[in-house]
Amino acid sequence: MKTILTSTLLLLSIIITAQTDQKIYDIIDAVSADRIEKDIKTLAGFGTRHTLSDTLSQTRGIGAARRWIKSEFDHISKECNNCLEVFYQKDLVKKGANQRIVKDVWVVNVVAIQRGTKHPNRFIMMSGDIDSRITDPTDYTNDSPGANDNASGMAGAIEAARVLSKYKFENSIIYVGLSGEEQGLFGGQGLAKHAKNKNWDIIGIMNNDMIGNIKGVDGVIDNRTFRIFSEPVPPTETEKQRNSRRFYGGEVDGISRQLARYIHKTVKTYMPDMNPMLVYRLDRFGRGGHHRPFNDVGFAGVRIMEAHENYTQQHQDIREENGIKYGDVVEHVNFGYAAKLTAVNAINLASIASAPPAVTELEIGGIVEPAVKFKWKKVNDTNVKGYTIYWRDTTSPTWDHSRFVGNVDNFLLKGIVIDNYLFGISTVGKNGFESPVVFPSKIFR
Repeated sequence: MKTILTSTLLLLSIIITAQTDQKIYDIIDAVSADRIEKDIKTLAGFGTRHTLSDTLSQTRGIGAARRWIKSEFDHISKECNNCLEVFYQKDLVKKGANQRIVKDVWVVNVVAIQRGTKHPNRFIMMSGDIDSRITDPTDYTNDSPGANDNASGMAGAIEAARVLSKYKFENSIIYVGLSGEEQGLFGGQGLAKHAKNKNWDIIGIMNNDMIGNIKGVDGVIDNRTFRIFSEPVPPTETEKQRNSRRFYGGEVDGISRQLARYIHKTVKTYMPDMNPMLVYRLDRFGRGGHHRPFNDVGFAGVRIMEAHENYTQQHQDIREENGIKYGDVVEHVNFGYAAKLTAVNAINLASIASAPPAVTELEIGGIVEPAVKFKWKKVNDTNVKGYTIYWRDTTSPTWDHSRFVGNVDNFLLKGIVIDNYLFGISTVGKNGFESPVVFPSKIFR
């Protein structure tokens, strides 16, 4: 009995140690399914939010929708003593840019920035899409409510802003509604270019596209599982970096993959009822999402979405055939599930926004040695408690082993053979929050 009790206490101690900050639980509890339901219904109520739809009406079209989204961000800002910088970011897309752009159109994003207290130019971002479509991607007049795709993701971004605006964070958070997704990811392209021009230091983007459906086209009903899509390595890597991977590994260790692992770990720690799926793919097979334009210019970015899609409710004219109701309408959205995935985003926004910066120069060595050696440039931040070395089997999707090594700039990990594992390092704050893991970029002997 004593042995069992000791083991139980040890297990509880490990669990308690891993779940350290009550603020994160408070954030989960604060996310409201009722508010999300109200916002989804409001967005669907604009009739259509097609990128090329009416911009002058006060009640119909994408113009009315984006003005409403901005008004919600403005209201949230007013409630938190003007803690959000709310603005439109726009680009003119000319007719013929692709087959879906049948007339000149301003692609307008709605952006709300919650500035960090210590690193105002470092950002973690949550996005949802404003626009919608039906079967014909160029039909911008008929009803296209887009309740799940993607009023759910947009409502989630607004709700995350409501909840997190009650707190202060060291890093900045961006909540954004992106336009032009269905026409060719134009909103993401515009904001990614804007971020580059403004020299924003973006830690990562969590793109939420369809977070409200629990019944798949295959009949599976699941309100706990969700997918995190991430590309393996950045498309901006150099030929030298590609060649190095042949000898040193890292095929699945790019910055977007590390962001995905961070989200997975945070959810497993604070929301153990949820089942996050790491999907080793940029997006669904042959399809795209609004994190990709950010990946294209070198930023970390992932797609968060439901696990079981229903294609009868995506990009469909509203109709009924052979007893099947087609169309992306409100009745198909599960608001409780959308709230859960909004909470997934909110706790990761809060965790990353509370963490110190990741190391930027990490070298690894240990060829033909019985130990692994590391050296890195220490982060210049008063919140830094130290650094944690992570390692995992080369076939494991997650960081399974770790060791906190203190506030040092080098370490010798004895008894570990470098050939058999993959390694990374995170920066640990005095407040307990960690940066995403950084994979070594250089080799030394």
